[in-house]
Amino acid sequence: MTEEIQPLLAALGRIPDPKGGDIASSGRVQAPRVKEGVASLIVDVTGLSADTRASLERAIRAAVVGVPGVRDLRIAMTADKVQRTIVAIGSGKGGVGKSTLSANLAVALARSGKKVGLLDADIYGPSQPRIMGNESRPELADKQIVPVEAYGVKMLSIGSLVEAGSALAWRGPMAATALGQLADGDWGETELLVVDLPPGTGDIQMSLIQKWKPAGAVIVSTPQDLALIDATRAIDLFRKMDVPVLGLVENMAGYVCPHCGEESDPFGQGGAEAAARVMQIPFLGRVPLTLSIRQQSDAGRPPASGEGAESEIFARIAARLVEELNRETG
Repeated sequence: MTEEIQPLLAALGRIPDPKGGDIASSGRVQAPRVKEGVASLIVDVTGLSADTRASLERAIRAAVVGVPGVRDLRIAMTADKVQRTIVAIGSGKGGVGKSTLSANLAVALARSGKKVGLLDADIYGPSQPRIMGNESRPELADKQIVPVEAYGVKMLSIGSLVEAGSALAWRGPMAATALGQLADGDWGETELLVVDLPPGTGDIQMSLIQKWKPAGAVIVSTPQDLALIDATRAIDLFRKMDVPVLGLVENMAGYVCPHCGEESDPFGQGGAEAAARVMQIPFLGRVPLTLSIRQQSDAGRPPASGEGAESEIFARIAARLVEELNRETG
């Protein structure tokens, strides 16, 4: 080690590393050198957000100012591309609880140790800010939208970018552009991105599949025959576009009266599981129709974030999803 580089390393050693320790000893700074008064170094910023990267660069420049023998500084920042897995949550029709399932799956996956993002791609009916309890407006950094966070999940939604209650009278290309800005946001270390799609088989679904190619899709349906007919159409779309269908979830499967305890099946029973067998796709589980799930969702407290029977339901579905995802991706 040359004498002229030692003061540079000493200055870098005083800068905290975002992951712990200092940037000189952590290995984040590579190939530091000083030649003819110009210091140059490579900084590995893999997994750091845009704000953290900018803050780190400012700290390095401030620390190097005044280092003996250094009159200029050149920094090259590099990052390994994060291998992000996209899972699309779809339905053949609205009103089957797709957004509630998407939010709770994301939370359950995060609680299991995954680095999870939630993209609310339901452009015309965004509900994730309310369900996840974070309606704050995301910021821009380096021309990228920075997700907000809730319950250990990074989240972006068009609902966080427009005035509450305002109508989005957008044609297909405008909606696809909005989706692109969200999908290309600064997701940082997110390894698993859960995408809450609009109901049906329209422009948003086509754009997502063609540009970002999900690793798989989960279809949500109620047990009733009409919902299952529409769910079959959604399954057919993903199959035709070579997106594996990871499984079917039956929502609103049974209702227990909170007063008398009697159980009933207002939407039928077992229809989605039977349909999954016929279509030869995995059945991931069922979610009951309960007052508490609705109340907690309205209050911005996804049941999967707590304890108890309902949290366990979503945890089991999330575990089954991971099993099927691992089977597909190897």
